[in-house]
Amino acid sequence: MAQQNTCGTGPILRVDGIDVYYGSIHAIKGISFEVREGEIVTLIGANGAGKSTTLNTIAGLLRPRNGEISFMGGSILRTPANRIVSQGLSLVPEGRRIFLRMTVEENLEMGAYTQPPAALEADLERVFELFPRLKERRRQIAGTLSGGEQQMLAMGRALMSHPRLIMMDEPSMGLAPILVEQIFDMIQNLHAAGSTILLVEQNARAALSVADRAYVLETGRIVLSGSGRELLESDEIKKAYLGA
Repeated sequence: MAQQNTCGTGPILRVDGIDVYYGSIHAIKGISFEVREGEIVTLIGANGAGKSTTLNTIAGLLRPRNGEISFMGGSILRTPANRIVSQGLSLVPEGRRIFLRMTVEENLEMGAYTQPPAALEADLERVFELFPRLKERRRQIAGTLSGGEQQMLAMGRALMSHPRLIMMDEPSMGLAPILVEQIFDMIQNLHAAGSTILLVEQNARAALSVADRAYVLETGRIVLSGSGRELLESDEIKKAYLGA
């Protein structure tokens, strides 16, 4: 189970009544939620529920038609995606999206583009301390890494921008069960090291087991919320998402 960090009182991220459309399709329907500093918050739901759309909207890759998104007390609704990263909000995208023809180290350096060059070596060492496998593979071409190693690299690259909040989109997708366990161990290690995390994950059981709080999305709406433990023990959630 997750370590329960002492979380700040005010939300670091607040999503308030956003509506998101793909053309005429109403994908996100007035959802509201918040993430407080030091938490792991997870969004769970079936495929097509709107989880990834929500993260991409927060990251500035999509624009809501209505509603507000604030980060660290200020609106980021009209902020370009690259400036959102420099403000301290980083996305580990679905499918990892690493630079396959670059080395591990070059991928990490790409994640540091918002940071002063003088900090690069210290930041690399910080990532290598969290992910020793990446240090072993630092000169290796990223496209030759295993799926689990590529996910570590995507997470490490996000950390290079010194995020106040890391958003992770389906980090266990396509990984063997033993690697899924490793990735969730790493998420807990990041949390224990002080990271605030907003997690979107198809594996509801794994996500709820590490989450401080969780929200359930169905067809673009939040239909249930509570602590990770409460939802993990909920008969409704067991029946719908946990195969019980």
